Parts: sequence; C-alpha cells; structure tokens
Amino acid sequence: MNIFSRQLPVIYFLFISFCLLVSCRKPTEELPLLFHFYVEKDEPQPPFPMLTFDTVFTSIGSITKAFTVHNPSNNDITTTIFLAGGKKSNYSINVNGMVGTYQNESYFKDVTIPKRDSIFIFVKVNINPGNVNEPFFITDSIVFLTGQHKQDVKLLAYGQDARYIYADPKIGYKVVAGLPEHDYPIQHEHWTKEKPYVVYGWAVIDSACSLTIEPGTKIYFHAKSGLWAYRYSKLEVKGTLDEPVLLRGDRLEKWFDTDCTQWSGIWINEGTEVNINNAIITNAVTGVQVNPLITDGSITITPNSCTKIENTIIKNTSDCGVWAMFLNVEMTNCVITNNGSCSVLLEGGNHTLKHLTIGNYNQLERKNPACFVSNKLSAFQNDTFWETKADFINCIITGKNENEVAFYQDKKTDFKVEFQNCLVKAKKDSAYFNTACLHFDDPKFTDKDKLDFKLLPASPAIGKGKPNIGVDFDILGNPRGAQPDMGAYQTP
Repeated sequence: MNIFSRQLPVIYFLFISFCLLVSCRKPTEELPLLFHFYVEKDEPQPPFPMLTFDTVFTSIGSITKAFTVHNPSNNDITTTIFLAGGKKSNYSINVNGMVGTYQNESYFKDVTIPKRDSIFIFVKVNINPGNVNEPFFITDSIVFLTGQHKQDVKLLAYGQDARYIYADPKIGYKVVAGLPEHDYPIQHEHWTKEKPYVVYGWAVIDSACSLTIEPGTKIYFHAKSGLWAYRYSKLEVKGTLDEPVLLRGDRLEKWFDTDCTQWSGIWINEGTEVNINNAIITNAVTGVQVNPLITDGSITITPNSCTKIENTIIKNTSDCGVWAMFLNVEMTNCVITNNGSCSVLLEGGNHTLKHLTIGNYNQLERKNPACFVSNKLSAFQNDTFWETKADFINCIITGKNENEVAFYQDKKTDFKVEFQNCLVKAKKDSAYFNTACLHFDDPKFTDKDKLDFKLLPASPAIGKGKPNIGVDFDILGNPRGAQPDMGAYQTP
C-alpha cells in the first residue's frame, strides 16, 4: 500500500468535515430540502451527498457516472443546475440527455422536475497532467438553485499523472527496449514506481534487450494491450512482499476490479529469460502465455529457456491463468484463481510447480478443468505432440467443477506427470498421484468468495506437504518449517 492509500481516509475525512462546515450555514439550515439525491445508494443522501470517482489518469478521463434527483413534493419544481467551477471545472455534466445552454455545457436553466418524479444527472471528469508523482484530488459541486433555495452535490475525484506508452497504430506495438543499431534509444529499460505506466497496444522487449520492473511499479493496460517479451529477450519483475508489482487493466473504478478481458496479458516467447517475483496480474484475457513465436507454420524450440514465477497472484482472467506450450515453466508460491478456462494449461515442455494454490471458482460456466496437462498441442490444427514432464509438489487444486484435474496423453509421445503431496479435486484411480495426495477434501479456505485462500485451522492441508523441497517461506514470507502446508500459504 502506497503513502497516498494510507492518507486517503484522512483526506476523505477532511473533505467531509469541510462539507459539514459549509452545510451548517444558517440560510441552508432554515430552508427545507426540496430535492432528494440518490448517489450510488438506494436511499437519499441528505444533507451533503457526494459523488466520487476512483483514480483517474490524467489525459484519459473517467467513465460516466450518474445519480438521480427526486422531487418528493406534489408540485412541479423548476430549478437551475450548474457546476460551481463553471467553464474552468474539470467536470462536465449532462441533465437527462440535454446539453447546457448559454454556450456553457455545465449550465442548465429552468429545468423542471415533475411532481413525485426524478431526473438523471450524468457526470464525467477529465484531469490535466499535474506533473506530480503522488495522486491528488479534484473537487467541485453541482449546484441546484431554486429561487433563494440552494442545494448541491459534492464531486470528488482522485487524479494521477502517469507515463504513457502508445503503440504505433500501423503495427500495434511499441518497442520499449531495443537495440541502438535499430534506432531504439534504450536497450536495457527500467520501469520504476514514481509514476504508473499506462500502455496502449503491445509494449515489446526486443531480442538481446531487457526490461526490469522495480518494486512497487504499477502498470495499467488499455483494452487489447499487453506486455510482449520477444524471443531471446529478458524480463525481470522485481516486486517485494511490501511493494508488489501490479499489472492490470486501466479502468480503475471499483466495478472493474473483478472484470476480465480488460487487456491481453503477458506473452513470452522462446529463449527469453523471465523472472517474475511478487506480482499481481489481474483482469487479463490470459495472465501469462508462454509459447514460441509461430511464423509460417514453423517454430523454434529452445529447451533450456525457462519462465520462473514466484510469490505471484494471477486472477480474474477470461481464459487461462497460465498457458505454457512447448516452453518450460517453474512456479512457486503462486495463487491462480477466478479463470474463465483452465487456471493452468500445460502442453508440452518441462514444468516444476511447487506450493501452488489453484482455486477456480469463476461464476461463469466453465467446461475446462482448473488444471490440464497434455502432450497434444491445441494451437495446431493437425495432431501435433510434444514430450511433456510436469511435477506438482505440495499444491492445492480445486474449484467448483466436479473434477478439476485432467490429462491427455498420446502414448507414442513421452508423458511424465506426477503429483506429490497435493490436495486435488480429482479421482484417485490415476497413476499420476502419489499416495500422500488428498482427493476431494475441502481445503477449508478462509473465504474463497473473496479470494482469500489462507487455510483455516481445521484444514486437512495443514502439515501435509512434502518437506525439504527448497521452499523455505510462503507467499507472505512465513517460514515453512519442518512440516509445510500444502498450497501457497503456510499457517503461522
């Protein structure tokens, strides 16, 4: 949590105190409330309603929000509606679909609200760059002037200046780290936390180049955008427990927190050195996609390349959480949840997965299991197979489907898969599970609906992990000890 987040309650309290002070003036106190305002609630909010906007990036603008003005009396009331900030306001308003008069879109004269009826007020905010690293807040109010009677609705938006990365519209991407001989100024790029990054299109790391993302960095992707580690490049995400790296869509209103398909995801090609640690990857189509670049039906395989992901949460994807084809993946202490398709899909390659918590309770209908391992490659129309090796150790794999682990094996192609000391929602009659695995046991998560997958004291996964596998701490930094728990979280 950054400094501004900790200060938000204080700022909010000061703003409310100001509203209370203003509302205590005698003229307002002596007059009755003509209108009732329904602002983000089903109940009216007298005497000082307020419409708030979550963080809005400068130069982008907000979504349109609306509230209702209700006339509870038995008489029609005619009022004038305007923004207190006038033409200089960062806000713009629309009244029941009407634009303003007097060449001022924020001024509405003689608006009649019929008796016992309501009108809608639509509000947007645009914030100019403030050239400041910390977020700031923008205030105004919508005034309702009826004769000598004055009411208002307070407006509050949090603004944030950002670094913007715009792709070339002709090719759909922008190289953020490229070779100088190819006319790119930066070969080894560093992204830092001072300001968030907002990406339009694909941000590309070119071959022989690198991108390092420092702790606390926040990266927001517009629709159909993503981060692309091109073949033989390097990507290092260096989050920490206290300052994770955030990668998500650029719509920050609360409703979008659990929305998927906001951006495309992270795409990793062959020969790429990738280390992702302490990251939160959310709201994408596919969280992390690891596969070679396919050109003219041909691919280049680099068996030694490996994508390493540790202490990371991948959630709220419309497709897979992690999809690896051909190329190798190592994952440790990761949570993968709320995915529209498989949480983990492995097709070919050599994979090691330790202390994962996979809990796929996505509310949409899902035909695929949470975990699927296959030596048949779905990206090809013809039957293409590749040797597959996958070791799952001390993992929890569960979800709302009847069976959450499945396999496809072509007997002519190597297929070596083993689950050691895992809690799985899967049948026992499989040669892939050792005798220490638990089948169909309720892991007893703290609150799976809120995606809190820490284990309750009665969980059967506590102390049932395989010891001495080289994982000394859990995703929260708690020591594993001599009797590790299954999953990403260790019970203190």
